Amino acid sequence: MFEILTVCTGNICRSPLAAALLRTRLAPLDVNVVSAGTRGLREAPMTKEIVTLATSLGVSPVDIDAHRSRFLMESHLASPDVIFAMTREHRRDVVELAPSRMRSTFTIREFARLADSLTDHQLRSAADTGGSDPASRVRALSAAVASQRGLVLPPADPTDDDVVDPYGRSWQTYELSASQLEPAVDATVRALKLAFLTSVVE
Repeated sequence: MFEILTVCTGNICRSPLAAALLRTRLAPLDVNVVSAGTRGLREAPMTKEIVTLATSLGVSPVDIDAHRSRFLMESHLASPDVIFAMTREHRRDVVELAPSRMRSTFTIREFARLADSLTDHQLRSAADTGGSDPASRVRALSAAVASQRGLVLPPADPTDDDVVDPYGRSWQTYELSASQLEPAVDATVRALKLAFLTSVVE
């Protein structure tokens, strides 16, 4: 098994949607995806707008109903093999809590951008250095993605690595947030699945 943590602010919009999409799209891999918020509300469900979006994107009602928000604590950062923040601010918050997690913490759009700079063969070869253990393979692949920092040009607009916060805003903003998040999830899923393929085409 390997573990993913997603992080946003209140843990009722972006990070639970990201977690639900990752769980859905990484099935049937043996993965545990959890989420938390840097200023997380206590035991709150997803907002009704996120429920609507999650449903439209194929997340099961059981997964949606199971979510309850939680506040991010340092103890939550010890076990995940990779951590996906929704913004650069959230990434900074994670690293401030656990400096050792710097290389395994990304905004999800950053991870997708950096992973796309590597070939399938490079990603799989990186995973192979982790041996046969799934968690070790994911950590090795994530380290290879992190190594692209400083080599791949950053986006012209730094906010292109962030997923906009829709909470308390219009439905159009919710749609914008999902439109930023979903492609990043898909690119992330593609990269992570490469760690578990038996062969890779160059």
